Amino acid sequence: WNSIGAQGAKDLGTGIAQCKNITSLTLDLQSSFIGAQGAKDLGTGIAQCKNITSLTLDLRQSSIGAQGAKDLGTGIAQCKNITSLTLDLRSNQIDAIGASDLGSGLANCTNLSNLTLILRSNQIDAKDASVLGSALANCANLSNFTLLLRSNQIDTPFALGLGFALANCTNLSNLTLGLQYNQIDATSVSGLGSGLANCTNLSNLTLHLGWNKIGATGASGLDSALANCTNLSNLTLGLQSNQIDAKGASILGSALANCTNLQNLTLSLDQNKIGATGASGLGSGLANCVNLSNLVLNLSSNQIGATGASSLGSALVNCTNLSNLTLGLGQNQIGAQGASGLGSALANFAKLSNLTLGLGQSLIDDQGASGLGSSLANCTNLLNLALYIGGNQINESYQLTVKNKCLKSKRLVVFEFDFNMY
Repeated sequence: WNSIGAQGAKDLGTGIAQCKNITSLTLDLQSSFIGAQGAKDLGTGIAQCKNITSLTLDLRQSSIGAQGAKDLGTGIAQCKNITSLTLDLRSNQIDAIGASDLGSGLANCTNLSNLTLILRSNQIDAKDASVLGSALANCANLSNFTLLLRSNQIDTPFALGLGFALANCTNLSNLTLGLQYNQIDATSVSGLGSGLANCTNLSNLTLHLGWNKIGATGASGLDSALANCTNLSNLTLGLQSNQIDAKGASILGSALANCTNLQNLTLSLDQNKIGATGASGLGSGLANCVNLSNLVLNLSSNQIGATGASSLGSALVNCTNLSNLTLGLGQNQIGAQGASGLGSALANFAKLSNLTLGLGQSLIDDQGASGLGSSLANCTNLLNLALYIGGNQINESYQLTVKNKCLKSKRLVVFEFDFNMY
């Protein structure tokens, strides 16, 4: 962090302009308070570096605003040979017009293969923001793309524009989209899904859509994307607090069933309303992902109950290559029956070596905890076990019983046991 201000940025830009033959440039100017004028002068200097191929600019919290984003984009647009760009402009009071003008500049960088654009915590809303997404359609040579727009006000027009752009980026192999805490709805996700369906070369995909309003229909909008992206080996889906019900979860499960090459999956559906039926449908889909070796599944606060927990566990047994499993099922009222059913299923995971199980506030009593402990003791290949079971109805004597049963697992090396954590 520094306080070079506008004058410092101007002097820096003047110096950079003299480096005509530079091919790589990294500037860390976060919290530098350069303002719009400083961003303009910096952009003017960068524009003179015609041979640059790799550029990293960290200008987070620098008060550049919409005008600064525009002028910076104008400068970068002159760097026709650039192939790798990382631009961190988070927390800069950039609005929709500023984002669109920045996108117009980047649209001229048609040789980009690696792009990271961080615009989180700005003031980007629907008005004119769609231009940013559409402009990126010119970057058809992208193979690695990260776009982080968390905590703005973007909605359908932007998402549709972004979907249009992604449809042209058929060379993408790695994609990360961070769109949490916006106003993304079902139509938005459908547009994104349609675009992603063209990205058939994707091997790594991260979609953060938590705390929006996509609902069951929105979850189905991902169906076409996941059905076409059959080369995915690593997938992270963040769909927390999105009003997704049983139908949406089941559709999502059916879509995931197409991703038979998945090896690593992180799926967060916390704070939705999928219920037992949704948990069962999701499990049925995941049962087809037979190549999974690492699974993180967060389903806390979803009303899945005993039936949902047991069905999910039974379905996951089909993922015979699982070696690392994290299950977050807290606040789900699974009770003694659900805990015992889940434990029985886990005992059948032949290759499981690392297990993290979160069952806090789930109405589990002494009997359920004891049954769970007995089942976990039968996980004979477990090396690492973390069991978080706080906020239930288990008395102290049974807590010790559960702990002792788990310790009977023959190969267990690390055991973390907490009756206070949820």
